[in-house]
Amino acid sequence: MTKRISAKHKIDRRLKINLWGRPKSPFNKRDYGPGQHGQGRKGKPSDYGIQLQAKQKLKGYYGNINERQFRNIYKKATMLKGDTGENLIGLLERRLDSVVYRARFSTTVFSARQLINHGHVRVNGKKVNISSYMVKEEDIIEIRDKSKQLAFIDIALANKERETPEYIHLDEKNKKVTFVRTPKFDEVPYPVVMEPNLVIEYYSR
Repeated sequence: MTKRISAKHKIDRRLKINLWGRPKSPFNKRDYGPGQHGQGRKGKPSDYGIQLQAKQKLKGYYGNINERQFRNIYKKATMLKGDTGENLIGLLERRLDSVVYRARFSTTVFSARQLINHGHVRVNGKKVNISSYMVKEEDIIEIRDKSKQLAFIDIALANKERETPEYIHLDEKNKKVTFVRTPKFDEVPYPVVMEPNLVIEYYSR
């Protein structure tokens, strides 16, 4: 198990939130940080600390993206026209693993990444096994024919904890979605408060 995958079991407690809104989140039972000093960590965070936590929340939510990749996404966001925070969210939502997760083909963004890496996903009829692949508007993302009978995909689709957002059109019967458009920040169904403006401030220091 890689460090990033194992981190999903600890990140909720470290950030002191139920990041993905999961009923089985360890934070639901122990709402304090991990480790022997977890309950004793108090004090008012600095501006830097607040910005850092906002970045860690956003980065963690999208599958604990590594720092180099996340900084590169930020740099791309600064080069696009419009609000950098909106651009950052748009780029994160255009990642193929994000789209697969939003489509409810998987119960977590980590399993969405695994689904892609194992070659079960096609974009516009072609196999794509790169989780960070940037989906474009009107792209069609589907589970390949040989994988459509996988039980865990049916289980994920049957799970009613999340709904598919409006910017993704789901054809559940054929296990296919169309990425309709890049969403605005307020359209993204985060289970916790995200603050992309603080993330921009963090990288702009």
